[in-house]
Amino acid sequence: MRKTLILTGASRGIGKALALELAKEGFDLVLNARKEASLRAVAEEVQALGARAVYVAGSAGKAEVAHALVERAEALGNFAGYIHNAGVLHPGPLLFELAEELFLEVLEANLLAGYQLARFAYPVLRRKGEGLAVYVGSGAAESNLPGIGAYAVAKAAEEHLARQLAAEAPEVACFVYRPGVVETEMQRQAREAQGSAAAVLHRVFRSYKEEGLLLTPEEAARALVRLLPKARAFHGKIATWRDA
Repeated sequence: MRKTLILTGASRGIGKALALELAKEGFDLVLNARKEASLRAVAEEVQALGARAVYVAGSAGKAEVAHALVERAEALGNFAGYIHNAGVLHPGPLLFELAEELFLEVLEANLLAGYQLARFAYPVLRRKGEGLAVYVGSGAAESNLPGIGAYAVAKAAEEHLARQLAAEAPEVACFVYRPGVVETEMQRQAREAQGSAAAVLHRVFRSYKEEGLLLTPEEAARALVRLLPKARAFHGKIATWRDA
């Protein structure tokens, strides 16, 4: 029987690549991102691969959006869990220079959305006695690079959220997946960042590209899909693309 997963941040980058890889592996999907047009296009690509796909546009950090995602997943049938891939970076300013609304947007996309998904999905998954919750994390959670402070704070909290869920509800296999350094829109934003920390970000992120260190979104996505059958082994832990 086909399983249904919720996937956030599905309109581009790693999220889009994940949607296509999951479809090839026989998953039906409830897709989420903030921009409806690009989200609809990904849903059509997933459907072309023979999988069922529906979508809910909007921030998963909003309770009504997260609730709708779980409702749509249950309606598709055999709801098995979620992959929280959505994220916002807003690179460039030092942390104390970042406008409040931008700081809150970073927290909402990375951390609050992870909480809202758990809030509505975990009661359903626990009734089933099993499930999957994957949080796409980042090595930034353990670093203090000027210019991406809000993102680092949000990712550190998001990864702790995943460990907390793993401790509180062991029947749901929950782990953090760090995809490595991947060529995404966030990488481009960091390479072109403006603000007090721009020079630092340019040096670090441009070197990744110049030295050929960037993975493609497809490589990062395939690695995670290969890890999913081993989810229980990574429960409460951090997995990376190398573990695949």
